[in-house]
Amino acid sequence: MASVQRRRHWRKIGIHLLLVPFLVFALFPFYHMATTSLKSDRELYDRTAVPLLIRDGVTLEHYKKLLTESEFVTWAKNSLLVTFLATLLSLVIGTVAAYALARLTFVGVGGLGTAIFVTYLVPTSLLFLPLAQVINWLGLADSKWALIVTYPTFLVPFCTWLLMGYFRTVPKEVEECAMVDGATRMQALWRIVLPIAVPGLVCAILFAFTLSWNEFIYALTFTSSSEQITASVGVTSELIRGDIYFWGELMAGAILGSVPIVILYVFFLDYYVSGLTAGAVK
Repeated sequence: MASVQRRRHWRKIGIHLLLVPFLVFALFPFYHMATTSLKSDRELYDRTAVPLLIRDGVTLEHYKKLLTESEFVTWAKNSLLVTFLATLLSLVIGTVAAYALARLTFVGVGGLGTAIFVTYLVPTSLLFLPLAQVINWLGLADSKWALIVTYPTFLVPFCTWLLMGYFRTVPKEVEECAMVDGATRMQALWRIVLPIAVPGLVCAILFAFTLSWNEFIYALTFTSSSEQITASVGVTSELIRGDIYFWGELMAGAILGSVPIVILYVFFLDYYVSGLTAGAVK
């Protein structure tokens, strides 16, 4: 018995050791960004310095310059506003659409679900040209509202497809009992189905928030002034001037831009995992 337990113990250790290279591969970009953002300019542009180590001590001058000498705070506020509103709008539309496709029976329901998924697969690099004409026609050029209007074009299909699989795991009998007691279908959705589907909703919110926060093509195309651009565009466009790269500020911006996503996943990781494993991607 003891030998069997030892074999199992060493087997677990071996499995965890196999994960170390993948962990290093995943964390290396963040380590490189952090070390670069904490180096002084003198060490950063010294060809004899070791790229992955800090030799002359840690400094926060790049973060100070980013927050005081650039419009990063404004860019971050724009990103938060656009991401929050686009995610909220997409979640509402996607929830109603997913519930209808998962519960209602009508002609073409299967083909419509597949069409929604295919729509999500269309790359944004093909859609921003016709959408640019729509934005100009609406008079929203160089405005945060242009992004709030266009982001749901890829978030709604994603949320709909994600939530369809989760709603199908919720027993129909639960909401049927509510409707027998006099509730309408929308009341059954709001009071019965949605509380049960919280893990799936959180999973959709996390994915939609991440996609919106990291989106670049639409933000670059539809906004141009420093007061309207998002952080993903501002960091890359305002801190690169010709062939001059402000690497310290660029990496500091990348680190600060990762903070909201990290916070979300840290606090809602349990819901995220349960949403995936309970059928959110089935």
